[in-house]
Amino acid sequence: MGIDVYDHLKSLQIALPAAPEPAANYSPSVVIDNTIYISGQTPKQGNQLIYVGKLGVNVSLEDGYAAARLCALRLLSAIDAAVGDLNRIEKIIKITVYVNASDDFTAHPQVANGASDLFEQVLADRGLHARATVGVSSLPSGAAVEVDLIAKVY
Repeated sequence: MGIDVYDHLKSLQIALPAAPEPAANYSPSVVIDNTIYISGQTPKQGNQLIYVGKLGVNVSLEDGYAAARLCALRLLSAIDAAVGDLNRIEKIIKITVYVNASDDFTAHPQVANGASDLFEQVLADRGLHARATVGVSSLPSGAAVEVDLIAKVY
């Protein structure tokens, strides 16, 4: 399948965070056949929420992008924990990016690019995916962004 994902992460100087723990009564991932569904991830480092607030009010577009990127890293960690090897990713199928935004905020796609760009950077063509980006009035604990994922694995 080409380059080793872990070696590539190292060459990009990207550290994979610890696998996320569920915050309530749900599973962080479900694998059915060769499809993995990863529960939504917020922009946390460890247990600390890093990006809190609303795009268009008190969170900048740049911070929204960074928040989505951090969510994507946590999603990769969840895949790693669920299947034991990021090299087993055949394709990121679809992500949904939820943006905690003001009513007049319209740059949702630019926020979502934080996650999309990370997946492409790390996984190349295997990281290109379908995507939905949704503006919402709130997210858990006031998170600025949340991202969930569906992927095909070997």
